[in-house]
Amino acid sequence: MIRHDNSNAVLAGSALTAAHGRIQVVFEVDLEVQSGELVCVLGPNGAGKSSLLGAIAGAVRGGGTVSVNGITLTGMSAHRRARYGLAFVPERRGNIFTGMSVAENLELGLRLAPVESRVAIRTRILDLFPILNQRLQATAGMLSGGEQQMLAIGMALGREPAVLVLDEPSQGLAPVIFDLLQGAFEKLKANGIGLLVAEQNLPFAAQIADRYVVLAHGVIVASGNRADLQNHDQLMAAYLDAA
Repeated sequence: MIRHDNSNAVLAGSALTAAHGRIQVVFEVDLEVQSGELVCVLGPNGAGKSSLLGAIAGAVRGGGTVSVNGITLTGMSAHRRARYGLAFVPERRGNIFTGMSVAENLELGLRLAPVESRVAIRTRILDLFPILNQRLQATAGMLSGGEQQMLAIGMALGREPAVLVLDEPSQGLAPVIFDLLQGAFEKLKANGIGLLVAEQNLPFAAQIADRYVVLAHGVIVASGNRADLQNHDQLMAAYLDAA
């Protein structure tokens, strides 16, 4: 564990790369997320978004430097990175245990938290996603897609992360769920948690992000702040240039 003091960001990545086998798909990407900030990674399919997030989380082979709250996590496994405050919810479904109850899934998510803190953390998660409180005894596999996504995020929050990394959280969900996710993200930001979110849904990204970067062929080709996100023509132009 190394103290990395080049940035005050809750999450900082420098010269990040990612590869699948011998094929490199992300090249020398720099990014950071401040406490209480949501940064969106935009780009079409194949741009490298999932690979970038996976490399940051330690789930995909990568290079460069990753730090959380000034602590360098480079070289650590995904499990160890979670212990230092980096929680990751991948795009693929399968982030929950479908044969277990909602309550049992949440208990698994709390396994890294101190025993004396688990009741309080669980209460905060259920306050964030009240629908889960109504489904505690339900089998997780019987939940709707939106409820399963909330459960996956709730499990990640059981680790009390400093930063939450989400890959395509809105994919395949009904539009009514978007407002629920946006509300949850706002509450997490108010509590000082940083969020790094990969998205293809541009209207949703424009609602939730404080800043964005556009990834194309594994490199950042555009970036902007909240004000830029309201310029849909500019955002669409950057997005189409990445295709």
